[in-house]
Amino acid sequence: MLYQEIVANRTAALVGCALVLLAVGCGGTPVVYVGGTVLTMDADNRVADALVADGERIAAVGSAAELRSWGGGRARVVDLAGKTVLPGFVDAHGHFPGVGIYAVHADLNSPPIGSVRGIDDIVERLRAKAAATASGKWIGGFGYDDTLLAEKRHPTRADLDRVSTEHPIAILHISGHLAAVNSRALSALGFTAGTRDPPGGRIRRDPRTGEPDGVLEEEASDRARAPLLDLGIVDALRVVRSASSAYARAGVTTAQNGLAAKDQIERLALASRIGFVSSRLIFWPAAEVEEELLSGTFRFTAYDDAWVRLGAVKLVADGSIQGYTAYLSQPYHVPPGVDPSYRGYPRMSREELRERVARYHAAGLQIAVHGNGDAAIDDILDAFEAAERAHPRADARHVIVHAQMARADQLDRMKRLGVIPSFFVLHTYYWGDRHRDVFLGPERAARISPTRSALALGLRFTLHTDAPVVPMEPLRLVWSAVNRRSAGGAIIGADERIDARSALRAVTIDAAFQSFQDKEKGSIEVGKLADLVILDRNPLDDPEGIDRIRVLETIVGGRTVFP
Repeated sequence: MLYQEIVANRTAALVGCALVLLAVGCGGTPVVYVGGTVLTMDADNRVADALVADGERIAAVGSAAELRSWGGGRARVVDLAGKTVLPGFVDAHGHFPGVGIYAVHADLNSPPIGSVRGIDDIVERLRAKAAATASGKWIGGFGYDDTLLAEKRHPTRADLDRVSTEHPIAILHISGHLAAVNSRALSALGFTAGTRDPPGGRIRRDPRTGEPDGVLEEEASDRARAPLLDLGIVDALRVVRSASSAYARAGVTTAQNGLAAKDQIERLALASRIGFVSSRLIFWPAAEVEEELLSGTFRFTAYDDAWVRLGAVKLVADGSIQGYTAYLSQPYHVPPGVDPSYRGYPRMSREELRERVARYHAAGLQIAVHGNGDAAIDDILDAFEAAERAHPRADARHVIVHAQMARADQLDRMKRLGVIPSFFVLHTYYWGDRHRDVFLGPERAARISPTRSALALGLRFTLHTDAPVVPMEPLRLVWSAVNRRSAGGAIIGADERIDARSALRAVTIDAAFQSFQDKEKGSIEVGKLADLVILDRNPLDDPEGIDRIRVLETIVGGRTVFP
């Protein structure tokens, strides 16, 4: 009891200090920004050359001549010296604080993200972790990509047993939809030759013995992820602080946890309140959390809705194209095994998806469903349409997350149903060459993340990085939508390229619209939150060089959080 009281008192003290600091940082003298370019992202795409931030809000937007003497000369004047101001970037889909996980677990990314080139590199990095970890404790790594390893395969239990047989080891695939584990981890998870594949998942097996080979897909891999995310308070704070810093450096003023467990919601809300998170947070509760919210067994009250809030309930309909678990209507270009008709599989049955969507839609909730393959997108749209027929609602703004293989007829249905596709267009950069040559073939790869087709329909869409699947890099995301150039230098789908202004809207005002926050943020307009990013140059001036633009300053609620 004494320990609990001490923790409670320290937490109260931290909250008090943080609130005092926020009051000092956000109030006081208005700031006038002049001498640069202000891309407002408002309905008319106005361009100004000055703005005023007064406290947490934008007080004026216009010309330098009009605003330089704002407030009778009491305002502080900042000369932008030709730089460009935009609304702060809004994360349309990601997994905050996932990018901070490398503060605790091994970084197993290959180029162009990291430096791992083969399984021996993975083993070496994990051995270093094992040497610093008490025997019997879990060891984790994130970001390996079998298609970029010299061996062109997943690490197996035998590979990871080379690291240690005393530690359970789990490493997550770059997609987040597969994992590789060692023998000790298989034992800890209870996976044996006699274990059945879980619904919506698969335990890969040695074809000779039937024993698990250490590679786990979808639902099976989720069980290996859980112990890696069960962090102590010190490690959890290291992850949050690292992630918060990365988002601030990237110009992100609203972050998202796109599949939030109950403990994440509670802990991150507290971390935000005591000042450990510099951006605003949106949580998409996982389905099991939403059930508790609906039943009243879990109640969440945000300390400040402008800083922390709940968004759409999140469902997962299929897996990952690069993991061969996305659910396609036609077979993979180069199948992963001997079956030439293989086209992936759903994570949940059509019936379960329909039932869950109907329940949440009838309850008045926004719903976001992960769907990569076009067969999964068919199932999702069928579920949305059936729910809308049974319980008509105006402006539900349901979201299909990733929507990578969305066909033209599916985009038409999204438009009719008012569904928002959120495209993971960075796939054209990070996996574009392999989509063309391995996973999808040239024709389907050229249509992946069909932003131009959506734009032509007048279908409002957003763009996201799905961090930590790839780094949180909104400017590379915008560049990718504009140029669709792969890491190997090829253009992946020239006909689906869009203009820079539309791409910028998809990470600012349209991303705010997706979360029903477009009246508060996403554009630079009087009365909106002073969430801003200052860039070293104008993205509209050199569309091919957007990925080389630097974030110079990030401002949240009128307060500088970077540098």
